[in-house]
Amino acid sequence: MPDGLFITIEGPDGAGKSSQATLLAEHIRSLGRAVVLTREPGGTRVGEGVRGVLLDLEGEGHTAVSDALLYNAARHHSVIEVIHPALERGEVVISDRYADSTLAYQGYGGGAPLDELGAIQRLTTGGLMPTRTVLIDVSVADGLSRRHSGPAEGLNRFETSVLHGTDFHQRVRDGYLQMAAEEPARWRVVDGAADRNEVAAGVWAAVSDLF
Repeated sequence: MPDGLFITIEGPDGAGKSSQATLLAEHIRSLGRAVVLTREPGGTRVGEGVRGVLLDLEGEGHTAVSDALLYNAARHHSVIEVIHPALERGEVVISDRYADSTLAYQGYGGGAPLDELGAIQRLTTGGLMPTRTVLIDVSVADGLSRRHSGPAEGLNRFETSVLHGTDFHQRVRDGYLQMAAEEPARWRVVDGAADRNEVAAGVWAAVSDLF
């Protein structure tokens, strides 16, 4: 790990990851630290292009394996163009999703072999792992309710397709909780059912020891 800090925000759909990642970045900047806030897929020209393919509501023919390969292609560019350079500058990188999302969604949720996904991720990331991963946990019912009560243009195919029903999302959530239990030194779990400010306080508590 270079001199910077690499923090990832993970969680099922509707957990509020994006807003909490932004709030965390603002808090850390208030401490005088330089922060790079990025997202997956995205953050680079390749990543944003892949994002459009992966999340398109009209997309057809996707499989867990093809999704995993696309996510990892975008991730590779994020690591080499955004994350690693920022860490080498000693900055704090906060990523809204990272490699654990592929294990949760395409592995636990979609059934792709976890060991093979792990091998692909080690290749595409060069083995770069987060300093700390914060899992914002919400129930499937609450998470999907939040997403479907929001703007329709914000929805993606993982939240609307019949191929990704409540059973799929439950497997995703269970996968996240299992990963967190298996690697407690890196993971912290925050209750995402609380109000926005309480969740933000929980997220900060989960990373404050790093500062």
